[in-house]
Amino acid sequence: MSYELNRKLAAKRDPLSTPAPIDPVTASIIRGALETICFEAASHLGRSASSPIINQSNERNAAIIDAHGRLAVGSIGTPHLTFVTQLTVRYGLMFTQDYDWGPGDVFLGNDPDHGGGHLPDYNVYAPVYDDKGELVLVQALQAHQGDTGGKDPGGFTLEATDIFTEGLAIPCLKLVHRGEKRRDVIKLVERNNRFATFAGDLAAMIGGVQHSVRLMQELIRKYGTDLVKAAINHTIDQSEKQFREEVSRWPDGNYEADVFIDHDTLGTKDIKVHVACRVAGDQLTVDLTGTDDRQDLVGVWNTFGNSRGYVMTQLVAMIDPDIAKNEGLFNAVDIIIPEGCIAHPPPNKPAALGSFHPACEITEAVCVALSNVVPERAQPQVYKIGMPNAVIGFDENGMMWMDQGVDARSMDSSAVKGIDGWGSCPSSLGNLLLSEAEDAESRYPIINISREMSLDGGGAGQWRGMPGSLNVKQVLVPTFAMAWMVSARHPMRGMCGGDDASPYSNHFEVGTPNEYKIDLAVKAQLPAKAVIAYQHGGGAGFGPAYLRDPEAVKEDVLDEYVSLQAAREKYGVVLTGSLQDYDLKVDLAATEKLRAQMKAARSA
Repeated sequence: MSYELNRKLAAKRDPLSTPAPIDPVTASIIRGALETICFEAASHLGRSASSPIINQSNERNAAIIDAHGRLAVGSIGTPHLTFVTQLTVRYGLMFTQDYDWGPGDVFLGNDPDHGGGHLPDYNVYAPVYDDKGELVLVQALQAHQGDTGGKDPGGFTLEATDIFTEGLAIPCLKLVHRGEKRRDVIKLVERNNRFATFAGDLAAMIGGVQHSVRLMQELIRKYGTDLVKAAINHTIDQSEKQFREEVSRWPDGNYEADVFIDHDTLGTKDIKVHVACRVAGDQLTVDLTGTDDRQDLVGVWNTFGNSRGYVMTQLVAMIDPDIAKNEGLFNAVDIIIPEGCIAHPPPNKPAALGSFHPACEITEAVCVALSNVVPERAQPQVYKIGMPNAVIGFDENGMMWMDQGVDARSMDSSAVKGIDGWGSCPSSLGNLLLSEAEDAESRYPIINISREMSLDGGGAGQWRGMPGSLNVKQVLVPTFAMAWMVSARHPMRGMCGGDDASPYSNHFEVGTPNEYKIDLAVKAQLPAKAVIAYQHGGGAGFGPAYLRDPEAVKEDVLDEYVSLQAAREKYGVVLTGSLQDYDLKVDLAATEKLRAQMKAARSA
């Protein structure tokens, strides 16, 4: 049933039926109004939610879907959520009679086998009817929740072999009926979550979509149902047209790439994602045939909806950013994801960790494949972290707390043509905000000892990747900790001759005789005062390192991004003087000679 349902959910939708003509200016005004409403919904959730993963880290997203299930507009939170939200709503739309849709209703869905991403990504959505009772739009809010009621806190079970181990799967559940909360249902959902803050998050999501419904009803009254529908049709058609125009300028051909995950959570090595991007005129096809389909793999299953969304997340980064993000993008691309592979699993496979890997390898492979087609926009939209260190304990009242490790760090910020990697996190995380270290310390019994960028922590290149950071944390009470480590053997790929990113690593009980490195996955009991040290990988480089401006390399050394040794061995730059005395100078003659040797060796 799951494969058949996925085919139905992903099928192309018809335009909304409307007799109204519309001009581009009016269509843009209405689109702008809907985008503003969408932004308000996301802001409402971010400011009123209870848990730090939403109100501090901003891991939420808003989208407006039309009555046919097409993505109309979105407010970018984490970009991949923009492109998966509509599938959960489409499932509800397929069964409007069964679920008794009507004005004032609010629904919830998170089931990976019914259009969802992974279980922690709760999607709360509400239909918008006009004054005549016609369904016009749906406002959706999607946010990552701290728990899902499964075997392990947080919804991440390292050894899970089915979805039921990970938590409560909800295809479609009505939370509010005709404006009245279904308190029994809401209590049921709240009870299946370990954290008291979840009740506030759920209430914030309900309030956010209800607020947006009122605003959209006002918009529909102002312009009329037919004109609003015409504006949505126009905007979607325009995005498809612009996307196809971009693709038509790319050279025809078949562009392939393989990207690997170090291992699954039980140690099976080298999990492969294969992508072939075929360009023929204005038609782009992204085909994942050849991606790993071993059925005994554990922890590396990404949902169909997520895989589809991650493909699009990378594609939109490689086209004109002014193209509106809506269903027109999907109409312009054929996405082929074979049934049974890790990017399109059989029913009931666990999917929580799949939103890290292979999701990120899917976007990375698309980027590698197209890097020689559109090199100026070849930046992988990935976060190569296996999973953050989740630290879990109980307070004096017996209430569970969990530090999900989403506070300040630097990781995965790759270079792109003309620009060094910059910022603390990759662009794939959108407007995700890394919480201040002090915020976590005020909530949990932990101390953040250091947050230091790592010397030589970014991939070398004509444009340099941003260094990763070493995050050192001490737990003040006995705690339980979980981690899954990848991207040590297969870090982020460099682009167009740039070096790969620096690898990840992780150590527990640092500085004691019991110190150990996490090579695979771990569930550990940590004693009070235990120290953990997580080395986050840096960003990858772009272009051959020996082409970097020698003066820029000198400045990198002075800024302690690059060591003197790496300046010579990676970049071929010979420096005289002393770093301590701050009087470094480039020896141009020696640099030219060394770089000529490096170029010859590379060519050979």
